[in-house]
Amino acid sequence: MKNTVTAIDFGTSKIVALVGETSGRQRCDIIGAGFAAYAGFADGQWNDPAVLNQAIADAVHEAEQQGRTRVREVSVGVPGEFSRVYTVETKLDLQGADPHVTVRNIEDLFRKAVDELGQVRGVIIHRSPAWFMVDEGKKTLEPMGMRGSSLRALVSFVVADQFFLDDISERFRSMNIAVNSFFSAPVGQAMLFVSDEERDRTAILVDVGYLNTEVMAIEGDALIFHQVIPMGGGNIAADVAYGLDIPLDSAESIKKSYVFGAAAGDETFTVPDRDGVNKSFTRKEVSDVLEPRVEEIAEAVRDAIKASGVRLGSWSVAYLTGGGLTINRGAREFFSGVLDRPVRELPRKTGKMSSPIYTSALGVLDVTIDTLINANANRGIKAFFNNLFGG
Repeated sequence: MKNTVTAIDFGTSKIVALVGETSGRQRCDIIGAGFAAYAGFADGQWNDPAVLNQAIADAVHEAEQQGRTRVREVSVGVPGEFSRVYTVETKLDLQGADPHVTVRNIEDLFRKAVDELGQVRGVIIHRSPAWFMVDEGKKTLEPMGMRGSSLRALVSFVVADQFFLDDISERFRSMNIAVNSFFSAPVGQAMLFVSDEERDRTAILVDVGYLNTEVMAIEGDALIFHQVIPMGGGNIAADVAYGLDIPLDSAESIKKSYVFGAAAGDETFTVPDRDGVNKSFTRKEVSDVLEPRVEEIAEAVRDAIKASGVRLGSWSVAYLTGGGLTINRGAREFFSGVLDRPVRELPRKTGKMSSPIYTSALGVLDVTIDTLINANANRGIKAFFNNLFGG
């Protein structure tokens, strides 16, 4: 039996609607995709709320046309801007003549983590374990049956702003579309693109969008750190526009074609000026106004990681994604120099939408499908943990 699901992702400059079809034999086939540019958000608010409904409708309508379907319900990804990540490390003593980890122990440990989290503003939309540990043994995600005297865990909670949940639910309701679930967009993105092995060693994911940059640390099945930096590709383009005294559209054209590093050569950039007359700029003229902002973003990412308290090892992997900068050749190498560690490109999960500008939307669709599959299967240790800790 085939199931059709629709996922909506709100980026800082575009809304993406994806219609996926899944069955027991095939995990997911994207049959429709819709996109709509909009003013995005900043400081936890919409930049232009008056036209948001139309942008949502445009994205959904395009996805409907491609998928030849009618969207009646959606799963919505909550952007990092409208959520916060909390982690709680908690411990439970194992009792009995033969103490070993049971389902009851894990349930009790989880309830204890919720109690220790306490009152938070917003709604918990995702919860997951970064690791379990029996006594002082190795970290694991499958502690069931292990013998020892104590069980510890690091549990991550993603809490969404009530404003976003209420506002988006009402907007879709006015379109006669039901929101059946909210998922953390950063969590979906991290779980889809960063492998289990890399998450076991703690990984870093940096998503440079148009108006902000998200810094994430992932361990086990959890986001253990998340910070939004209020700078992105739009700030880079604005600096180019101001520094060269050209329109923003021309500055965007230069930014998108800019190549970092020695391989760039001595190319010139020719774009219309404010009077519509083509004007040429040397690479040095462009780099003098473009690279300082990129360096500032990279330094802010580095400082966020250092201040996070997250311990990274020599085997910890860092990834760079997002449409604000990753499409530029040499950008990863530029970031690598500032972060003082190799920075990789995320693996491609689909041929149709392999660009880094779609990683967040694909993550929302994947976590939607994953939840549907687990709800239908509802068996096994993985399903148990998903039901207990998942969104």
